[in-house]
Parts: sequence; structure tokens; C-alpha cells
Amino acid sequence: MAQSDENGAQGTATLPPADTKSAIIDALLELAGERSWEDITITDVAARANVSLSAFRDLFPSKGAVLSAFLRKIDKIVLDGTTGDLADEPATERLFDVLMRRLDALAPYKLGLEGIAEWLRRDPIAATTVNGLELNSMRFMLEAAGIDSEGPVGALKLQGLVLAWARVLRTWFTDDDPGFAPTMAALDRELTNGGKFVARAEDLNRLASPLFSIARAFWERRRTTRGARDTK
Repeated sequence: MAQSDENGAQGTATLPPADTKSAIIDALLELAGERSWEDITITDVAARANVSLSAFRDLFPSKGAVLSAFLRKIDKIVLDGTTGDLADEPATERLFDVLMRRLDALAPYKLGLEGIAEWLRRDPIAATTVNGLELNSMRFMLEAAGIDSEGPVGALKLQGLVLAWARVLRTWFTDDDPGFAPTMAALDRELTNGGKFVARAEDLNRLASPLFSIARAFWERRRTTRGARDTK
């Protein structure tokens, strides 16, 4: 009977996970909290997730792709929890709520994320790639907060928010306060400063828009005139 139980336990231990994708994502984040990113192989991740290399390859071409999937997973958690309860609140309050819920979603992966942040500080090329992933995530965080992210000012909002978020995370990594008071203060400070910068950028954009329209009309006329001359 004991032998049967032992075999049964061993059989259960070798069963592949029900959700292979989530198992791979979780395995990578676990390993990122235990060792340097450069020391983690795809084989390590597959073994930790209890999946074959073939199963890994079917879903992801690289560790970076797993990290991208992780960010999309967090985006979905935040977006699924977004309601219109704060619709009448100021934009900074709405965004504060969205980003605090993002931190809640990230909490189980805190140690791994700290390891990934250290890797990005060592590897500027990887940091540039991950910056692009973060821009996509923050675009949806702004949308969830009802904040426009289109146009030149929208691009400034997105990149500014990505940089501000990185600074908030640095505080969060070392924040042992049960109520996360230092993290909340850092987030409030970043959003307040960012809001002032965006307001100035929007004012400048409103002032510059007529000039851009005049310049665009001028170049359109020149192109039309040149095209008519070339057809003669």
C-alpha cells in the first residue's frame, strides 16, 4: 500500500501543469529572484515549470517573450479590475488608483522583478527593448485611467510615466511598510510632478499647433506646385 502511495505521489509530481503558459511565466519570475538573468537558461525555466523544451518552444521563442507575456498578464489583471467608480475624480487620482492596483498584481513576483530590474541596469540594450514593452503597458494604464495617450503630448506622457514607474518600483522593492506608505508617497510625488510637466507640454502644444499647421500648409503647396511643374 505504501509503495502504491509512493508511486502515486511520484506520478503526480511528474504531471505537466494544467496551464503551461502560466507555469512558464511563473517559473521565469521565480528563477529571476534566485539568480542573475544571464545565468537563467531556457532549459532551467522549462525544468522549473515542469514542461518540455518542445512545449516551451510552442509558446515562446525566448525568455524575453516570456517577460512580455508576463507584462500582458499583469495588464489584463489591472484592466479586468477597472471600473468607473473614480470617473469624477481628477486624472492623477484615477491614475494613482490604477497603478496601485498594478503594484498589487505585481506583489507575488516582487523578488523576481527586482532581479530583472538589476539586469536591465547592467544591459542598456535589453533596457531599451523592455522600455518598449513598458510603453505598451503604460498606454493601457493611461486608457484605464481615462487619460489620452495619443499625439506628441501623449508620447511624452507615456515615456514620462515609464520612467516615473521605474523610480516608484525602486522604492517599492525596499518598502517593508505593511501599508506601503513610502511607495504611495513616491507614486503620489511622481504623478504630481508628471502632471505639472504634462500641463506645460499641453500648453506648448496648443501654442505650437497653429505654427505646425502653417508649416504643413506651406510644404503641401510647395509639393503641389513642384508636381504641377514636373508634369509640364
